[in-house]
Amino acid sequence: MPRQLIPYNDYCRTVIRSRGYLPHWELEGATYSIIYRLHDSLPLHVLQQLWRERESMKRQSANLTVIQRIKIEEAFAIRLDDELHVNRGACHLRNPRLADRIAENLQHFNERRYSLYAWCVMPNHVHVVVRPFQGEHLDQILHSWKSYTSHVASSIVGTTKFWAREYFDRMIRDERHLVDAIEYVRGNPAKAGLTGWKWVG
Repeated sequence: MPRQLIPYNDYCRTVIRSRGYLPHWELEGATYSIIYRLHDSLPLHVLQQLWRERESMKRQSANLTVIQRIKIEEAFAIRLDDELHVNRGACHLRNPRLADRIAENLQHFNERRYSLYAWCVMPNHVHVVVRPFQGEHLDQILHSWKSYTSHVASSIVGTTKFWAREYFDRMIRDERHLVDAIEYVRGNPAKAGLTGWKWVG
């Protein structure tokens, strides 16, 4: 685990990117909890409802503090995960061959491009807790994971449209938050009612 995580007052130095519905805050040296999902895992009306709920939470306070912003993102992540646990879509990640390859891909660059603290391949989405190394960018890491495994998926399950374009990430704010995030990811199969699920580490 990293000795020092990002203090609250450093959040003002984040780079903000957006690729669709969700903004992404990125800061050199930060650790992130990430959810990325299959393209058919959330119908558009569900995604839009989640977005409206998030915006409503933000509008309840005119001038959000950093802590309030973080709490809103945490509440949104739980709602998103609950909707993903409904297991909409084809749930291609139930295929053992494909789940194995995605797990291998996550671990391939561990301690070369990033430190991987926890991961879980669920039936229609993936959870990761990761800290990119200096010079590595989160969006590029996600692109490499998704690009490679999309090609793998086309040969295993025969689909050419695989991952959703968007992903959701949260910065880990301190050691307690890191421990909680790791426990959440490792406990995700049980939370979703999956027994004997092996694609978690």
